[in-house]
Amino acid sequence: MPRPIRAILHLSALRNNLSIVKKQAPDTHVWAVVKANAYGHGLQRIWQCFEAAEGFALLDFNEAILLREAGWQGKILLLEGFFQPDDLQQIDRYRLTTAVHSHWQIKAIEEATLRHPLTVYLKLNSGMNRLGFAPEELLPVWQTLQELPNVGNVVIMSHFAHADDVEGVEQQLAVIRQASKHIDAGQCLANSAATLWHPQTHGVAVRPGIILYGASPSGKWCDIANYGLKAAMSLRSEIIGIQTLSVGDRVGYGGRYHSDKTQRIGIVACGYADGYPRHAPTGTPVIVGGVRTQTLGTPSMDMLAVDLSACPQAEIGTDVELWGQVLPVDDVALAAGTLGYELLSALAARVPVIIEK
Repeated sequence: MPRPIRAILHLSALRNNLSIVKKQAPDTHVWAVVKANAYGHGLQRIWQCFEAAEGFALLDFNEAILLREAGWQGKILLLEGFFQPDDLQQIDRYRLTTAVHSHWQIKAIEEATLRHPLTVYLKLNSGMNRLGFAPEELLPVWQTLQELPNVGNVVIMSHFAHADDVEGVEQQLAVIRQASKHIDAGQCLANSAATLWHPQTHGVAVRPGIILYGASPSGKWCDIANYGLKAAMSLRSEIIGIQTLSVGDRVGYGGRYHSDKTQRIGIVACGYADGYPRHAPTGTPVIVGGVRTQTLGTPSMDMLAVDLSACPQAEIGTDVELWGQVLPVDDVALAAGTLGYELLSALAARVPVIIEK
């Protein structure tokens, strides 16, 4: 028998989540963000669930080519643009849309021999200070692009640093409005958080990512609980061993959990080599046999311990949900001091994947 851990992909949840996004932004195009191998879900496995989107947004050329070779004929956006001038030949061949955030990229486009004019997403640094042109550069750069034969449509693109918290988007939005006030171009600004909570940012296109997979951009499930979004991945395993602790017994590497009572614990076939966070502390939630309980001690490479006090019926073979449709991945990530993004995208290749339509 194989090791009992498995990841279940709920394809109906992906379709459901996209439909909710389209209702939240009814008058705009949707780029389904599928970077990082579709946030760990497997691009090749799930892309057809997002065929109702107007396009796919990603980083990796190989993933863009995968989509083309799989039969997708719609739009594909390279969120970080291209990395070498020679990449423009691939962009031209596969009819990709590219972000442009640096002067060298503009020069490369000007000098390239291309069969088709490019659609360019011109990146504005509105305050996040990652990629993009400074606000005072935006107008002259846009004017330069307008004059290039190799450039067709230009869309202004930016990214919000605080769309998921109390600071919100207004400060950056003011920068964007000021920088683009003399530019006649559509705008693509909204990430997942802005798509849900800041409709004034929707522009001609939105770029939802994490919400398509049923997790929260804020890291708190309660923030999206009423939208009807559903978890697209469940990480499940089973109890493979049971121990009974006495007072003072310790659990796991470093003995970081000390029992203060007689206590029954279960050992689950899941560890950090499967993508579970090693830094998850005692008390991280887990579902055992349908009952919410907690982890104990430090997860090891292949196993972790769980408290069976609340589920005395549990035995070897009892089902365990590490995260999924009962236990939001955001709850696990919050306990571990990270985000659902990281846990989903860190699913290890050794974990078998089961497709549930």
